[in-house]
Amino acid sequence: MSHALVLGAGMVGSVMAFDLARHGYRVTIADANPDNLARASSRDAARITPARADLSDPAAIASLASTADVVLGALPSRLGFAAMRAVIESKRHYCDISFMTEDFESLDALAKSKGVTIIADCGVAPGMSHILSAHGSRLLDTCHAIEIYVGGLPRERRWPFEYKAAFAPADVIEEYTRPSRLVEHGQVVTREALSEPELMDFPGVGTLEAFNTDGLRSLTTSLRVPFMKEKTLRYPGHIALMRAMRETGLFSLDPIDVKGQRVVPRELTSALLFPKWTYQPGEADLTVMRVMARGLKGNTPTTHTWDLFDVYDPDTNCTSMARTTAFPATIVAGLLASGRFREPGVHPPERLATDPGLVETLLAQLASRGVRYVHTLTQP
Repeated sequence: MSHALVLGAGMVGSVMAFDLARHGYRVTIADANPDNLARASSRDAARITPARADLSDPAAIASLASTADVVLGALPSRLGFAAMRAVIESKRHYCDISFMTEDFESLDALAKSKGVTIIADCGVAPGMSHILSAHGSRLLDTCHAIEIYVGGLPRERRWPFEYKAAFAPADVIEEYTRPSRLVEHGQVVTREALSEPELMDFPGVGTLEAFNTDGLRSLTTSLRVPFMKEKTLRYPGHIALMRAMRETGLFSLDPIDVKGQRVVPRELTSALLFPKWTYQPGEADLTVMRVMARGLKGNTPTTHTWDLFDVYDPDTNCTSMARTTAFPATIVAGLLASGRFREPGVHPPERLATDPGLVETLLAQLASRGVRYVHTLTQP
C-alpha cells in the first residue's frame, strides 16, 4: 500500500487525505492544530494517521516525508516555499496548492539534482485553470486569447458580505491587494486588484461580477498567447465593499498606533472578518469556473470553453471549493506515485498538458469523483 503524506489539515488538506484514503493509500496528515487533525483523521480513522508537527520547521517536514512515497502540500502561502524546499531536500515527489508568493521555479535546479518531480499550483485555480488553458491553446493552430473566470461562493447569499472563505485569511485578503498581472499584445502588464469589473451570467448561479486578480502566475511566461487574463468571481457588490475596506487601510500590513498599542490592520481585519467568513458545518458552497481559449483552427475562428459548476457534497461533507481544489492534487499525486508522470524538476501545472493523454485522464478521474468540466467547441 502506497504511503502519502499531506502537509496541512485544513479544509483542503483534510479532503486530500480523505480522497487518498478512499483510493487505497495509507495517509499521514500533519498539522500543528490538534482540532484540525482530529477532524481530518475522523474521515477514515483506519487509513488516516494524524501527526502533530510544526510545519514551519524544515526538519519536521523532512522527518515526516522520510517514509512517504509522495507528499502533498496544503499549507498557507507563507509556508509554501520553505515546505517545498524541505520536501525536495527529502528526495520526495511533491504536489502543492499553497499559492506561494515566491518563484517556485527557482527550486527547479535543486529538484533536478535530487531526481524528484514537483508540480506546483495544482488546485482548481491556479491548477485546472492553467492545465485547460494550455490544453486549449494546443488544440488551436493559433491561440489569440486565454480568459479565466473563477470563484468560490456560499450557495446562500447573506448580508452584509455574501461571501465565505475556504482558505487562510491572509491568502484571501492578498487577492484584493496584490497587483494583477495580465498579458496584452504579448507583454505582461499590471492592473490594480479589484479593477476592471464586468458582470457575467452563469447557469445555476446567475449574475456575478468579475474583477482582476493575480491568477495567471506562471502562464504569463509559459504560454505564448498575446492576450491572457484571469478574473475572480463574486456576487455583485463585493468589489465596492472590498475597495472601501482597502482604501480605509484595513488590509494594510503597516502597523499603526492605537492608544499606545501597535496594531497591524490586516491582522485585526482578519480576526474580525473570518468568524463571519468561515463556513459552518454542513453549509453549502459552490464553485464556478470558465476557461476560454480563442484563436484559429486552420482559417476558422474557434473557441474552446470549459465550464465548471460544482456544489457542496452532503454525502461526504466536503465543500465544493475543497473538492475542486483537492482532487486535482490527489489525482496528480497518484500519477507521480505510480510513475505515470515523472520528469525531475519543479513544474507549473500547465506542463501536464504537454503529456499525451494526461489531460483526458485527469478530466476522467475528476468526473469519477463528481467534478465535471463541460467542454464546448464554438465555430461560425
